[in-house]
Amino acid sequence: MFRGRDVLTLIEFKPDEVVALLEMAKEFKARYHAGEIYTPIHLGKTAVLIFEKPSTRTRVSTSAAAHQLGMNVIVANPQELQLGRGETVPDTARTLSRYAQVIAARVYRHETLEELAQYADVPVLNLLSDRFHPLQALADALTLWEKRGRLQGLKVAFVGDVGNNVAASLVVIGSKLGWEVRLVGPRQLWRNDVSKLAEDAGWTGARVYQTDSLEDLRGVDAVYTDVWVSMGFEKEAEERERLLRPYQVNSAVMEAAGPQALFMHCLPAHRGMEVADDVIDGPRSVVWDQAENRMHTAKAVLAAVTP
Repeated sequence: MFRGRDVLTLIEFKPDEVVALLEMAKEFKARYHAGEIYTPIHLGKTAVLIFEKPSTRTRVSTSAAAHQLGMNVIVANPQELQLGRGETVPDTARTLSRYAQVIAARVYRHETLEELAQYADVPVLNLLSDRFHPLQALADALTLWEKRGRLQGLKVAFVGDVGNNVAASLVVIGSKLGWEVRLVGPRQLWRNDVSKLAEDAGWTGARVYQTDSLEDLRGVDAVYTDVWVSMGFEKEAEERERLLRPYQVNSAVMEAAGPQALFMHCLPAHRGMEVADDVIDGPRSVVWDQAENRMHTAKAVLAAVTP
């Protein structure tokens, strides 16, 4: 079902396949907490992880997941590979395919992943690009499933930089699972492709829309935010902070959403900017569950796609 497949956006997976991956992750998590950490179904195989961008959760969770499956893990940045001296992505992909059974990369440009996948003979996983963050979306869905007791029919509001990669992947997975995804932020940052993105992902009773009104948070299952200035957008920091300051998730925003609303963040958080301390540290915050679930969903993906 999954062997040998790339995971670049989740658009390429059917709704029942997304559910199957989440079911695998849930089972891995249950076994992990029962003390069955090591499940060596890929004993002796190798995963190469390439990081153009710094990382805490992605690097450690993916490495830990691979180790728990019995895999050897090689982590490198472009400066440690010949990529940093001008070797092409196709040549790198062809070479690494001779050594490893899976390649995973965290990159600045999504096109780099597409090129890796085109020339690699092994699965390529997106650990984050400028356009999508699919493994984060899987962890988010698993967290909501645990907290809400269901996968379908959820209402999730993403507040702030609604044009970023995390918001895009929420639209994709929400479209797969029949969620209502509300993108709440300043009009200057609205996506012009949000309807196409949802349609490409395959509508399953989902509703996706953009709004600049925080009043549209009422009744959601979760309020989700991310940093205002993602890596690669540092030159726009001052303007983004000006635009997004009214969209800080604080106690008033959570009150407007309602007592049922959880707080979500993919981390790292810039406390005092996109989120107030009393929210991220408050009783409705599930950010640490999200962070842990990055490992369990990565484990499910690696278990499923590695040949």
